[in-house]
Amino acid sequence: MRHISDILRLKHQHQLSVREIARSCGLPPSTVGDYVQRAETVGLKWPLPEGLSESQLHDLLLGPGRPAPAGPLVRATPDWPHVHAELRRPNVTLQLLWQEYRQAEPQGYSYTRFCELYQAWANTLEPTLRQVHVPGERMFVDWAGQTVPIRQADGSVTEASLFVAVLGASNKTYVEAFPNQQLASWIAGHCHAYASYQGVPRLTVPDNPKTAVIHACRYEPLLHRTYQEMAAHYGTALLPARAARPRDKAKVETGVQIAQRQILAALRDHTFFSVGELNQTLRPRCDQLNAQPFQKLDGSRNSWFEALDKPALLPLPAAPFVLATWSQVKVNIDYHVVVDHHFYSVPYRLIHQTLQARLTDTTVELFHQNKRVAAHARSFRRGLFTTLEEHRPKAHQRYLEWTPSRLIQWAQKTGPACGKLVEQILADRPHPEQGFRSCLGILRLGKGVGDARLEAACRRALHGGTTSYQSVRSILEHRLDQQPLEQDLPFTTPAHDNIRGAGYYH
Repeated sequence: MRHISDILRLKHQHQLSVREIARSCGLPPSTVGDYVQRAETVGLKWPLPEGLSESQLHDLLLGPGRPAPAGPLVRATPDWPHVHAELRRPNVTLQLLWQEYRQAEPQGYSYTRFCELYQAWANTLEPTLRQVHVPGERMFVDWAGQTVPIRQADGSVTEASLFVAVLGASNKTYVEAFPNQQLASWIAGHCHAYASYQGVPRLTVPDNPKTAVIHACRYEPLLHRTYQEMAAHYGTALLPARAARPRDKAKVETGVQIAQRQILAALRDHTFFSVGELNQTLRPRCDQLNAQPFQKLDGSRNSWFEALDKPALLPLPAAPFVLATWSQVKVNIDYHVVVDHHFYSVPYRLIHQTLQARLTDTTVELFHQNKRVAAHARSFRRGLFTTLEEHRPKAHQRYLEWTPSRLIQWAQKTGPACGKLVEQILADRPHPEQGFRSCLGILRLGKGVGDARLEAACRRALHGGTTSYQSVRSILEHRLDQQPLEQDLPFTTPAHDNIRGAGYYH
């Protein structure tokens, strides 16, 4: 009977609703509403009149001899670990699980109370299990804060970093050591984790290291281009956690903590001489971690992985990802760019433009406005040039087609004197290519004056020992090519009193 006074107290003193009172007292809302209505009918309010006993209150509201409503029902408690595990399966909701529960227990909890009790039970679990993740949807990745000393052969000590990946639904953990936390190690950790899981999640959730996020932003983070390229290769999407929000990646935060406590702590007295040796020790301990049973739930990380994540993961690509580094380069006036101390050509129309260079172990690709404009085999010869002919201007291509022998053959078509002049110009230079322009200039003069005049001008230039473009041009401009050479003129002694003649010297 004490429920009657409790109902009236909660209604009038605390101003609670009928449903809130029913939830507090463990009564059906209809019973609470009936008591409140009967109290209003007889004009009974809170506080109750002094000296009014519970039996008198009962008779006042219900009439003498009428039995009080039954107390709170003892309802069957749902199997919360089963509910929690079922929620991880695709398209399974609390509404569906409640309906199945009510089919088995018709007098069971209402849907609202079912949800409240589940949330209360879930809040008692570890933080890593509090969220419900869709199988195959997310993989959380991060570097462990604790490093492992590696003793080198020269006596120095370096620090190895631990890469940790955790799948959202099954909590299966992947751990691998790397000599540093640079881009190559970051990408390799992802690739090895995907290979270990034999599949790819739809979302990869990293923290905000510079190898992943160039500029952290809550709404539009700027991702590293190599990282984006890796994600596109594997078909996963990158979803960086918000900066300074560790609960966005609580899975891997706890995974890192477990790896440090259950793996690294057990190896605290071991001495490692290489990263490879460390990884050989880590693998069996990581397998042991994934096989050990959960403390509050049925199964293990491995069993949950086989049942939940593995069937839902995306397939691996046919070929593994090839690491490439990106950089910005500017095209010089000679239509070449510098990548890793070597010069590579691009189309000459891109002079002074800024390009994106993609560098792998075997290739160099150059992009302009996200379009590839050049590709070369990578060369490790510092300071040298790799040039494709199609990148040169047409005039440069024609110029480079000339060789000393070809120039001489072309000049001989004009005449033997022209051929001999060109041959002598090329021979007089320290390097034949230094005379190419002079020879091409001489041959071009023939287009204006004809081959006959050019041949005569070359003959006069050879006779005078002036083998240059300027000499031949001057001869043609002054029409000296049309005058006979000195050796072709007949020798006569002029008549003059001051000239003794040849006979004077005999």
